Order: sequence, then C-alpha cells, then structure tokens
Amino acid sequence: MSTAAQFDIQYRQYLDPEGRFLPEVDPATLPEFTRDPAELLKMYRMMVLVRAFDTKAINLQRTGKLGTYPPAAGHEAAQVGAAAALHAEDVIAPVYREIGTQMWRGVRMVEILRYWGGDEAGNDFVNTRHDFPWCVPIATQTLHAAGAALAFKIRNQPRCALAYIGDGGTSEGTFYEAMNVAGVLKLPVIFYVVNNRWAISTPLCQQTAAQTLAQKGIAAGIPGIQVDGNDILAVRHVLEQALARARHGEGPTVVEALTYRLSDHTTADDASRYRSASEVEQGWAVEPMKRMRAFLQHLNLWDEAQEVAYRQECNLLIEEGVNEYFATTKPPVTAMFDHLYANPPKRLLDQRDEAVQLSGAKSLHG
Repeated sequence: MSTAAQFDIQYRQYLDPEGRFLPEVDPATLPEFTRDPAELLKMYRMMVLVRAFDTKAINLQRTGKLGTYPPAAGHEAAQVGAAAALHAEDVIAPVYREIGTQMWRGVRMVEILRYWGGDEAGNDFVNTRHDFPWCVPIATQTLHAAGAALAFKIRNQPRCALAYIGDGGTSEGTFYEAMNVAGVLKLPVIFYVVNNRWAISTPLCQQTAAQTLAQKGIAAGIPGIQVDGNDILAVRHVLEQALARARHGEGPTVVEALTYRLSDHTTADDASRYRSASEVEQGWAVEPMKRMRAFLQHLNLWDEAQEVAYRQECNLLIEEGVNEYFATTKPPVTAMFDHLYANPPKRLLDQRDEAVQLSGAKSLHG
C-alpha cells in the first residue's frame, strides 16, 4: 500500500517563560522588528494597557456599571502580536475577547465599554470602520472574513482578512465551510485559532481528537502552523509570514496560537467549578506579560521604575475612557428593536411595546 499524502504541522516558539531565547534560536535570523527597541516597547506597553483595562472592566461589571464581560487576561500576546502583524488596511473579524487587537488598531476604550454596557453603538468604531464588529455567535465571523477576502481578491487589492476563532469554535460547521471556500478560491484570509484550552467549561480533549487544531485546515487544502501564543515575538512573526503569503496570492493559512485563559470565560462564569487551582497556577507561570517584560529587562530596555510609571499612565488613560463612558447617554430600551426591519412584523412591535411598558418608558410607535 502506498501513501497518498503526508502533512506536517510546525511549531514556532522563540522565548522561554523566563523571557530568554530558546537554545536552538539564533537571534540573528529573527525578523527585523525583534531588534527594534521602539517596536518591542510599543508591543509591551499595549499589553500592559490591555491587562489594566481588562481588570478595570471586570471591576465595573462587579459593581453593576457594565454588563457581562469576557476577560482577556492571558491573551495579550496572542492579540497584540496579531495586531502588530496586520496592515492598517487589513480587516479583522473578531469574536468577543479581542480587545488587544482592537485597541492597537484604534478602537477606543469608550467604544468597548459602551458595547459591553449594552449599547450596540459601541460597534460603530470611529477609527477602524472597515473592521467587523464583535461577534458573539460562534464561528459565523469566519464566513464574514472569507467574504471580505473574496472582495479583496475580486478588486485585486493587496489586503487580507483575519478571522479570530476559539478552540471550541473549530468544532462548528461554519468554520469548515469558511475554510472550504477559502481553500478552493485561495482567498487572502487567515483563520486565527486562539486555543486557550477551554470552550467555556468544555476542555479541549472533549472538543476534538485531533492532535492540533492547526491541522484542521489540511482537509480544505490549507496549510497550518502552531505557535506559542504566550510568545509575542513568535506570534507576530508567524502571522506576518502567513499574511505575506496571502498577500502574494498563495491563499489562506490556519494559525493556532496556544495560550491559556487566566480568568473566567465571562463575568457570568465561575471557572473554579471546572478547572483545578494547580492548572491555573501553571497558566500564570507561563503567562505572556511576565515573559515579555523579562525579555525587555534582559535587553536593558525596561526596569521597575518604568513599569510603575507606565502603569500609572495607563490608569489615567483608562479613567478618561471610563469617564467618557459614564458621560454617554444611555440608549432607550427601544434601541434593541430598531434597524432590524424596514417594516417590523407585528410580533416584534408587540415585544417592543412590552419592553417599553416594563421599563416605564414612553412607547414610540402606534
């Protein structure tokens, strides 16, 4: 019996958990950005800002000033590294946790807070109007990204789309449909799987029997690669290469970033009910912030005084965003019914009236 086909999934990592290059890594062969102090500091500063904002958002939810919110702690390298690899004219199709990528690309804190405060206008980004809004339905954003990539190809534009998806989302049929069309048409799209090991309370071992999630693209004729999602240098380099490949007409790539969700799935979740304390402790031992900070310290680019000063600066920036959010006029209860139909069906109008009555607001129709 002969072999019809064989495939390999490569794994990329440059830094160990202590922020030092792995023994087999030759720094001289790494991309130029790894030798650019300004670029390294820019990425780390954004990671710090994202972690601080994330903490503040959780506190706002706990005090009743924000709705259910999905924490991003542990995802900073995966998110900021991806953002740094993208071009401004590229498009992202996020899920609901990608604040690091969005903030790098210009989404304002007040917009993030407005959305999780229940105002859909938070999706109306001022600075990145070509990026897709938050997507809570699982995996549907992958089709949106494939559609955008098809438009880029038809228009002969050197642009790419990047679709975020979690490990649980790769079990959805929509994910395979998006990969299939992207593979057939060689679309300039990256399917970026952020594997944090848990789909809410379902562990990866109950999601799939596949050795990697990167290999799920093979059936669609798409190459896959796995990267240490806590190593921002490796994340950025892998995605830069995948994006360059797509930009040159070579089609899509599935990139799987291995990371860990350090907090609950959302503020409505209690991860201690299904994860052991030792597992979470292990996640904190290899988390991305500690690794990047140590790397910069080894290069004499960062010290404790700079850390303290910058965290204070972040707190001021965050307070500005929070105050802007508090000053924003809350949308009326009727807003959730607007812009759905040109001619709303009676059942929707009835629901709208009921919502108005329950809220004590004045009905705006009839």
